[in-house]
Amino acid sequence: MNSSIKENHSENFHIALLSAYAIGLHSIEALIPTPIPWLRVGLSNIITLTTLLLYGLKAGMTVTLIRVFVGSFLGGTFLGPAFLLSLGGGVSSTFVMWFVRVLSKRLLSPIGLSLLGALTHNLVQLFLAYLFFVRRLEAIIIISPIIILIGIITGAFNGIVTGLILREVQEKRIKGSEHL
Repeated sequence: MNSSIKENHSENFHIALLSAYAIGLHSIEALIPTPIPWLRVGLSNIITLTTLLLYGLKAGMTVTLIRVFVGSFLGGTFLGPAFLLSLGGGVSSTFVMWFVRVLSKRLLSPIGLSLLGALTHNLVQLFLAYLFFVRRLEAIIIISPIIILIGIITGAFNGIVTGLILREVQEKRIKGSEHL
């Protein structure tokens, strides 16, 4: 088997494994009670950002879509409001993080990218909630500061964890290349 095919199989395996991690975190997080029905910490976004930074947009979007679809099937929310909010927030935040990463030429750390992703995720979800479900602007305005504040806190946490994961991956790559 040539080197290019081995690398492609290895990358596909890693993306599948990262998708499984994202689904697992998403499922565990669904068990945690929250004060607002569709409010989540977004731990699976750690996996999305890690994938995005290691493998690029296609892989990051693949992990996001697999997590949203499989997570909604497992959670019984497929095609419901939570699914739509998760899909819209996940796809838009993944794309924005990638786009800013490409434009900024690595100027932002994982924390900065995660904060941008969290803000995008929250704003898109609030917009979709208004557009399809709530239709009362005052309700969206009242809940927005709470959602955005929680998003900032969790976005920073997720960015810190992503940075730690990336550092560990880099160290393992360096150690692995020393043994060649």
